[in-house]
Amino acid sequence: MDFAQSRGLALPDGRDFQSVSGLGIQARVEGHDVLAGNAALLAQHGVKSSAEGVLVAIDGSFAGSITIADPIRATTRNAVEELKRLGIEVVLLTGDRQEPAEAMAREAGIAKVVAEVLPGGKAAEIRRLQSEARTVAMAGDGINDAPALAQADVGFAMGSGTDVALEAGEVTLLRNDLRAIGQAISLSRAAWRVMKQNLFWALGYNVIAIPAAALGLLSPVLASAAMAASSVSVVTNSLRLKRVRI
Repeated sequence: MDFAQSRGLALPDGRDFQSVSGLGIQARVEGHDVLAGNAALLAQHGVKSSAEGVLVAIDGSFAGSITIADPIRATTRNAVEELKRLGIEVVLLTGDRQEPAEAMAREAGIAKVVAEVLPGGKAAEIRRLQSEARTVAMAGDGINDAPALAQADVGFAMGSGTDVALEAGEVTLLRNDLRAIGQAISLSRAAWRVMKQNLFWALGYNVIAIPAAALGLLSPVLASAAMAASSVSVVTNSLRLKRVRI
């Protein structure tokens, strides 16, 4: 729209607008039926074209194509490197064409690309990975990402994303920075370690002190002190999370 306006082009209102999931959009503009999307959308309406990019058809005839580049954020490569450092395999899962998807993956430092998949295909790919006994996290912000976000073991929705993506994800990232994913994972791992440590110390106190007190081998006063020490150790250990740097 910004480009069209910079060319001095008028932007008439569209009516009967429809978003066709994974394919494109269609509407009626000034009495003309307009399609904008991929070749599959145009083929559904009997329009054939060998062009690439976002294809446009007007009244059942091919009218042209639009090439759109979606540059990655400056912090994306750092985010990918951090996830790799955490032992996480990163996959680019996209509905874009294979060539631009691979170019974007190279720029971001991602080795594996699954491209040209519809929303249902994204969810199917996640199910396939889960069938290999993998724990899968998905990050996305669009309508087409919602099924995959819901299917994943953990869905990270970008805070600026669509309402349906925010509803489908378990975790909402309040800033549009993929580095927050690695930070969330690091924090959750630290919290899980502390929980296991707390469980160990709490059980240790109770498993030893309670039977000893019941058998008369430990005075009630010392047993009570042990219980209090158990609570203090759990709280103190948990407070260490305040010093976690992510």
